[in-house]
Amino acid sequence: MSKSTLGHLRYSGQMPQIQLQFLPYCSSPFPTFLNNQGFVLLTISSLFCSLHAYQEMITEASFYLFNATSGRVHFRSVRILIPPTWTEKSYETPKHESYDTADVIVAPPYWKHGDDPYTLQPGACGKMGKYIHFTPNFLLLCICHSLLPAGRVFAHEWAHLRWGVFDEYDSDRPFYSTVQASLMLARYPGGISKCSCVINKLTGLFKEGCAFIHERNQTAVSSIMYMQSLSSVAEFCDEHNHNREAPNLQNRMCDYRSTWEVIKNSTDFKNNPPVTNTSHITPPVFSLLQKRDRVICLVLDISKTIAGGNWITRLHQAAELYLLQIVEENSYVGIVMFSHIGEIKTHVRQIVSDDVRKQLASYLPAASGSERTNVCAGLQLASEVIRKKDGNVFGSEIILVTGGQDSSMKKCFSDTVNSGSVIHTITVGSSAAKEIEQFSKETGGLKFFVPERLDFSDLLDAFSGILSRSGDTFNQSIQVCLISTANVFVSWTVTIDSTVGRETFFVATWQTAEPPEITVSDPSGKSYTNKDFDIDSIFHVARLQIPGIAETGEWIYTLTNIHLSPQVLTMIVTSRAANSTIPAVAVKAHMSKDINDYPNPVVVYVQVSQGFSPILGANVTAIISPENGDPISLELFDNGAGSDIVKNDGIYSKYLFSFPGSGRYSLKVHVQANRTIIPQTAMPWSHAMYIPGYVENGKIKMNPSRPSVIKNDLQIRRGGFHRTAAGGSFIISAVPVGPYADVFPPCKIIDLDARIEDNKVVLSWTAPGDDFDKGQGYEIRTSETPLELRDNFYNTTFVNASSLSPEHAGYKELFAFKPEAFTAENITIIYVAVRAIDEVLLYSELSNIAQAVMFIPPMDFPSSNMEFSVSTILLLVFGLLVVVCLTASTTLCLLKKKDKKTVLETTTKLL
Repeated sequence: MSKSTLGHLRYSGQMPQIQLQFLPYCSSPFPTFLNNQGFVLLTISSLFCSLHAYQEMITEASFYLFNATSGRVHFRSVRILIPPTWTEKSYETPKHESYDTADVIVAPPYWKHGDDPYTLQPGACGKMGKYIHFTPNFLLLCICHSLLPAGRVFAHEWAHLRWGVFDEYDSDRPFYSTVQASLMLARYPGGISKCSCVINKLTGLFKEGCAFIHERNQTAVSSIMYMQSLSSVAEFCDEHNHNREAPNLQNRMCDYRSTWEVIKNSTDFKNNPPVTNTSHITPPVFSLLQKRDRVICLVLDISKTIAGGNWITRLHQAAELYLLQIVEENSYVGIVMFSHIGEIKTHVRQIVSDDVRKQLASYLPAASGSERTNVCAGLQLASEVIRKKDGNVFGSEIILVTGGQDSSMKKCFSDTVNSGSVIHTITVGSSAAKEIEQFSKETGGLKFFVPERLDFSDLLDAFSGILSRSGDTFNQSIQVCLISTANVFVSWTVTIDSTVGRETFFVATWQTAEPPEITVSDPSGKSYTNKDFDIDSIFHVARLQIPGIAETGEWIYTLTNIHLSPQVLTMIVTSRAANSTIPAVAVKAHMSKDINDYPNPVVVYVQVSQGFSPILGANVTAIISPENGDPISLELFDNGAGSDIVKNDGIYSKYLFSFPGSGRYSLKVHVQANRTIIPQTAMPWSHAMYIPGYVENGKIKMNPSRPSVIKNDLQIRRGGFHRTAAGGSFIISAVPVGPYADVFPPCKIIDLDARIEDNKVVLSWTAPGDDFDKGQGYEIRTSETPLELRDNFYNTTFVNASSLSPEHAGYKELFAFKPEAFTAENITIIYVAVRAIDEVLLYSELSNIAQAVMFIPPMDFPSSNMEFSVSTILLLVFGLLVVVCLTASTTLCLLKKKDKKTVLETTTKLL
């Protein structure tokens, strides 16, 4: 079997109950499976559905995928994570499974798709998605009531998730024009159908609402990415039958390659021959898991190997912040410290009050240890601390903070990784052992990097990012704002929005003995000063908790350094969700790769959302900090261009291609918006899920219609907000020393659009910029066929675009030109493609191919629109055949008479 992730189901945390119907969540990345051992993880939805129904869905998907991939893929084991709110406690304890790392989630509907399943795919073609999203309603209808083939739907979404292929239909443009057939479906060409539509005289296109109706007795076997609900569909389309002309997302994102071409080139299929003996293919084995209480052990490096005389102060500040403000209520926390030897400072204690938080904080380090580092000593004591609570360490978490070298780590690496704990790592400085991140990679933990310049806030960011991954967002801490400055005076405005406000803290840190002057003013004008803060002069921390729910609006704080020498001042603002029924605005950040080699770029992704509704119009800035050198600032966009796959989905991104050097890098993001915009768009029902009707014996029989689609976008507008978030760390290798040549071309244009206006072709696209998404010029070419543009771009018709001045990256480009000639036919189609060029003549990949159509209506149309039904079409065709036959027979008779007359005349002359 090929390598694949081990999937598992997760729960939501707060579980609404309606007649004992639980809201479930599926989760986890699928661990590697070898030798035909595939793993999937799921959860149970409600008592209305039996567990057997879930098993049937995954079992059906397993056999369906096995046949569709020619014997290469199936699921061997399925792990189901039961919500902790269930009173039954006889389930197994999970090891590394958690909600935030799930491959499949069951959650409330996504704003755009309703109850239709979808896969979050922020990456490029062939890249794994983030998760598959099912809703309880879908599972209830499709699994419990068997209204749709749920296993086939799961297989369709799995191809999105695992292999990075896209849909072979286009909800916005379901049809496209061809000279040969006038109008075609924007999909894989297979299966004959009929349609009952209205044609617009001016455009020659079908009016909105036109449906593609399949023949009931269908023989088409592909494609799974078009409409797997058809009983005959059992394959992915391949290079032999793929429609490269259709303007669908698969063609646009995957350079017109078929889905099977993309899938078979994935790592899952390398060195993975088909299974010939199908008797070994058995249904998946299901396991039930249930998450217990959150158990955490802090493992803190206090050795002198970490540079900087204020390391213990910074470590104490950050760990105290975590214990007093970040870690969730009812969690169990223990503390271990180590240098050359380890020491248990406290066994786990459950956080049930602020007093317990303060008692735990009192065990934090106050002085440095020896010159040596023994990571294994700390990890072994952590396992002892955790095991003392429940007898095992399964599902527990270790937060390892270290910056030293330890050549003996390999002695405990295997035992630690296999113990069942999830290990989160915070590496400090360039001297930290390179193997540290492997603990996180092997156990599914988070990983952060902190540069040695401990004057800044990186350590605070890292601790703030280690949250419970149970899906219980109501009890998670939210970092509203974090500002660090070396200025003598700083004044900053931070917005506390209506989704947060509970347990709101303002925390200031500094470096010298004397605290700065601190002032915090709420939106009503009430001021808090130093006397209102709880000040720790030893570890240089001042903390203010706002009572009750913090007032919504703009809060202003000032920090003034009154010490004679300069120092770094930091203010961090944290809060929690104000209402358990209203999700807080949340920010998640990650990189496209954890490890990367120059000159390959990486992409920064930031998801800004409220529940499953994207937040649009935010200002998103990523700060990337290298081991050495100044931080890099990037402005991210959600404009559907460059690295951004889908416009206005709340996922902001940008390429990172300039690196000061090799080594570790950290990522954090700042998000700010003056007004919150949440789209409430109608749901474009999935073509893969719904069959509008069928044709049987030449008659169209329609299925019940789905809810109507409202085309006007509705938006909910609320006040602004601030957020900051840590995005983990990544490693860059092979960066040249010193200045290096520009090797990064502009990024591919993926949103090229073309239309005809006044006999001109009007093009629009988003400017990609110079280096990937940073512009210079464009090469525009046209052709009568899309495949010529794709396969032989330089031999197609050149368009003079010298008058076009490129816009800055992210801005809209507009360009109009008159093609060389229009034909006199009723329909003229021009295909256009663009390549961006930078200042050193590096060319981007070819853009998506746009189609411009000019339709010249016949002069004898009786009205602006005509309606064609199946019977009308048949009558027209029959009438045309009668006319042709009469014309042909009349002509033949005339020719025979003429031939006879000619023969008689010739005979007379001869006589």
